[in-house]
Amino acid sequence: MASSHGEIRTVRAGIKLLLMVVFLGTLMMWIMMSTNTYFQKWLPYLRAKYNSSKFFGIQGVTLLIYTFPTLFIAVSACIYHHLGKKLNDYKLESTDGRKNIFTLWKKPMLVKGPLGIVSGIELGFFVMFIALLIWSLSNDLHNSFVHITPQSAAEGGEKVWQAKLDSTGLWLGVVGNIGLAFLFFPVARGSSVLPLFGLTSEASIKYHIWLGHIVMAFFTAHGLCYIIYWATTNNISEMVKWHKIGISNVAGEISLVSGLALWATTIPRVRLKFFEIFFYTHYLYIIFVAFFIFHVGLSIAGMMLPGFYLFLVDRYLRFLQSQQRVRLVSARVLPCETVELNFSKAPGLSYNTTSIMFVNVPSISKLQWHPFTISSNSNLEPDKLSMLIKSEGSWSKKLYQMLSSPSSIDRLEVSVEGPYGPASTNFLRHDTLVMVSGGSGVAPFISIIRELIFASSTIKCKTPQVILVSSFKNSSDLTMLDLLLPVAGTPPDLSDLKLQIKAFVTREKQPATENSKRAQAIWFKPKATDAPITSILGPNSWLWLGAIISSSFVIFLILIGIIDTYYIYPIDHNTNMIFSSSIREFLNMLFICISIVATASAAVIWNKKQNTMEAKQIQSMEGATVGGSSDSWFYNGDTEVESLPHQSVVQATNVHYGERPDLKRMLFDCQGSSVGVLVCGPKKMRHEVATICSSGLADNLHFESISFSW
Repeated sequence: MASSHGEIRTVRAGIKLLLMVVFLGTLMMWIMMSTNTYFQKWLPYLRAKYNSSKFFGIQGVTLLIYTFPTLFIAVSACIYHHLGKKLNDYKLESTDGRKNIFTLWKKPMLVKGPLGIVSGIELGFFVMFIALLIWSLSNDLHNSFVHITPQSAAEGGEKVWQAKLDSTGLWLGVVGNIGLAFLFFPVARGSSVLPLFGLTSEASIKYHIWLGHIVMAFFTAHGLCYIIYWATTNNISEMVKWHKIGISNVAGEISLVSGLALWATTIPRVRLKFFEIFFYTHYLYIIFVAFFIFHVGLSIAGMMLPGFYLFLVDRYLRFLQSQQRVRLVSARVLPCETVELNFSKAPGLSYNTTSIMFVNVPSISKLQWHPFTISSNSNLEPDKLSMLIKSEGSWSKKLYQMLSSPSSIDRLEVSVEGPYGPASTNFLRHDTLVMVSGGSGVAPFISIIRELIFASSTIKCKTPQVILVSSFKNSSDLTMLDLLLPVAGTPPDLSDLKLQIKAFVTREKQPATENSKRAQAIWFKPKATDAPITSILGPNSWLWLGAIISSSFVIFLILIGIIDTYYIYPIDHNTNMIFSSSIREFLNMLFICISIVATASAAVIWNKKQNTMEAKQIQSMEGATVGGSSDSWFYNGDTEVESLPHQSVVQATNVHYGERPDLKRMLFDCQGSSVGVLVCGPKKMRHEVATICSSGLADNLHFESISFSW
């Protein structure tokens, strides 16, 4: 077994080295694309060699330089992650916490400001990306302005400043396309690329936000330059022209207007107050991208094609999964206006801690999908998946009211997308693990604690000392701590887990003596068509994802090759002067969709047979315990605690009333060479913990924020 693991590690190291080489080569092309060497030597050579091909036509060079390397990285990453699943995660990641060269760079460098909490590595990549944009724009403008003289401008019937404005508008659009090339990577939830960099989709949303602002700023400036140019040269009629060949101005304007409408709803005040408008307006990305391709053609839009292609694959797989109604077994309504939903899960579905899942309840809204942290653990609870939903927004309040009403509910229709989470976790590498939560932010830590229980009791692996610091507004919120232990199955052994729980109730100065509300358990009667939650692509999902990406792209190349060879080339002969650009781009987009739909659907249908067989083997969970007594261990001080694990948790818990945790003192008092600090809660709390960890007063603190920016 040890030799097998060694071979897998060797293969993974080789794949990672290869991907690093390809990645650096791709970055070099991005850097060189604005230089004279690229335009005068490399590009003419590549066009002469590939654009003369009947098979790929004028988009051949773009597909070769930008699309193929990125998709190669994505497919190879799928193999890398699949091999990683075969390794023993605990042995692989339980390290001694020794310092490495990246430790300092992983600490927060910026805490407050427009970028939020940013680590040194993130800040470094952000600065390098901005430098790339500045480098590209300055080089492009310099190389083009050199050729603009009073004589050349006069020949075109322009003034010098007008010619320079025309050129500036062009290159602003080109540089904006660089940002667009990276825009869709962070929002591919099942991406194989993000985990290569230790990222998850929810943690990468901030990159999508940054890139979105940059892209729209460049494209808006691009459009304004051309409007001013046309107005000053008496060519304003160009705004309403859709040229058959080349650039289509109307298509660009439609794309820009849809982008501006989308951009306007991302203003924080609008997004928070009118989230539904923000959410629905984001579907304008379909119009934005489609008309962007009509505007410039795939030969230019191919720069952004790889990221968007991977996003389309992910989006269609999510659509297929969302069509299935899942089996909701039970719900537990807590006194703190929080609901725990318990779903039936296929034993073959595994997920890591801090994973999230998107939930849709058609009876509340057929269109709204909301992400929630999974509080269960796939190792301790192989047949169940649970999540906490705090009644805060309008959607969650409707769900709470529905489940807490006296009228009985036999069944609740629910659809899900996910789970989505990190490819691996590294909590065991720390000597001490401090988890700071606020309110329902305790949910991901429930899953982590259960994972550590499994590691200490089943795997017999050394686990770090665990300190859970939870802040609640009211004493009724303490009932969330009742969910720390699994509610069904064999009681876990906590003897090897060093656990301390420090709970703070900020708005009450003494324990509640009486209460009128108790936890309420609700059982549902699912339909026979309701299925347990399964992976849409089965247990070998990474391999299937790689197969979908590679096979769909090959089919796309074959389809456009056939069309170019037998339909477009006989008319156009690769001159791009006869055949309609709009028809060409429509066919390109059509073939992309056909390729993805055909391959992804085939893969899902193939795996659905296996999922159906597995679902039949799952015994009905009706009659199993939801969680024992509806009383709370903490909320009702007189409740008798019979379960030894529950008693151990109660004894490990100190509840403080009428005060807030002194996080600075608590963190600085932590012993050990490596102290992992995780925080999930309000923005102010995350900033406070990040500031403490980045202060430099304690070198052993390693910060990690768990939050959402939806």
